Amino acid sequence: MKGLRARAVSQVLRPSTHTFPKNLEGFPPAAFRRPRPQRHAIYCAAPQRIKLSPVTSTPIVALQSTPTCRHFPASCPVLRSERMAEPPLSCDCFVSLPPGSRDDHVIFGKNSDRPRDEVQEVVFYPAAAHPPGSSVECTYIQIPQAEHTHAVVLSRPAWLWGAEMGANDQGVCVGNEAVWTREPVSDGEALLGMDLVRLGLERGASAWAALEVITGLLEDHGQGGPCREAQEPFSYHNTYLLVDRTEAWVLETAGRLWVAQKVTAGVKNISNQLTIGTEISAEHPELRSVARSQGWWDGEGEFNFSQVFSPENPPARMELAKQRYRGGTALMKQHDGSVTAEVMMSILRDKPSGICMDSGGFCTTGSMVSVLPRDPGLPCIHFFTATPDPSRSIFKPFVFSERIGPMQRVASPQYGPDDPARRQPRFQSQVDRRHDLYKAHQGALSNMDASQNEGLAVYEILRDLESQCLVDILAMLSGELPGEELGDLFFDCVDAEIKFYQ
Repeated sequence: MKGLRARAVSQVLRPSTHTFPKNLEGFPPAAFRRPRPQRHAIYCAAPQRIKLSPVTSTPIVALQSTPTCRHFPASCPVLRSERMAEPPLSCDCFVSLPPGSRDDHVIFGKNSDRPRDEVQEVVFYPAAAHPPGSSVECTYIQIPQAEHTHAVVLSRPAWLWGAEMGANDQGVCVGNEAVWTREPVSDGEALLGMDLVRLGLERGASAWAALEVITGLLEDHGQGGPCREAQEPFSYHNTYLLVDRTEAWVLETAGRLWVAQKVTAGVKNISNQLTIGTEISAEHPELRSVARSQGWWDGEGEFNFSQVFSPENPPARMELAKQRYRGGTALMKQHDGSVTAEVMMSILRDKPSGICMDSGGFCTTGSMVSVLPRDPGLPCIHFFTATPDPSRSIFKPFVFSERIGPMQRVASPQYGPDDPARRQPRFQSQVDRRHDLYKAHQGALSNMDASQNEGLAVYEILRDLESQCLVDILAMLSGELPGEELGDLFFDCVDAEIKFYQ
């Protein structure tokens, strides 16, 4: 291997690390043994005694003689007591456009918060041409297929067709959020918001084009149907963050109705609530007439979408999302002017705000960060965890290229027509959807909790490798390093991570 790809994984693949963590003597290398008291304080801010790990020389916290660390919030007494006990809330999306970004890049990020045991896979579909008049089978319904679809990389719950978040080869990223409005949620099977994420990416060459795809399909087919793999009904409407190299769009929907806001500079986040007030850039042609006919708006004064369409008695999860939205806004403002991929990852890993969720039956099951350079001559870089809880996971970089193969180690088993999500009546049984990386990661978490010093050493090395990869990618984007063999980088990082866990 040569260039960036080799640099990013060589430290993991060298023979001296193959026995780790069974033989810890001499590990991790000296380059990785650096104290991080400031970063640790972000996670464990209660009165504490600091001591150095005998393995890594990294500060760990002792509360009643229990070793803890920022890397293991599930085992940290401070954070365990701060776990959110509220009902499940769902997701957070973020974007930074220059001058909010440190460099001339647009930075996108999303945490997907889903049922705790739901597996999220990362899949790639190449660009394709389709015969005129053909159709495509989405999660619940069949719709006409486009004659051409862009290549896409998606992070999605393994039981459905669509995606929670993803990107296409045109430099477009899309993520969605659950939301409830005055418009009733349909129990009937239609397009899921997650289907619309994928359809927008497959058919849209820009953020605005993806928005037009989504709103057009909403008009033609509506949105609705079960949004989780369970017999108990759980449905919602959707908001979206659509981003490309030059701009972002916030799209908020209520049934077939919608409103959109254009963002061209600075930072923006959305979190399971209506955020568009009077700053409307585009809207459904019947939006205001429906509001008037329903008695939600008297037609006088400035039209405020969030005020008019927010439900009178919103679900508890929607009300509680306001706190998380404020926390995300504060974090983005704190870093306004200096946002990078690493900063975005740190925001997605933030536990105190609830952005990195661990709330009863829900948790963050997958995370994504994308770097979209304004210069169209530079590649976009998309980072995925493919595992739950970004504070205990590693972001791995994906770059579109002509040589991408099947993503087998992060793709879940397929069950065809016998899949309980496809067979009628749906969701009468469950199947094992765990992919190779998910199983290795879950096994490693169990071992880490059982032996925290060994777990700390493993995770310290992996996080430093992630950091080194970020440094190398930034150097490549600035022209300091050649971007050779980028198409295999994600696969090599996944293989290296699994080797480490084993």
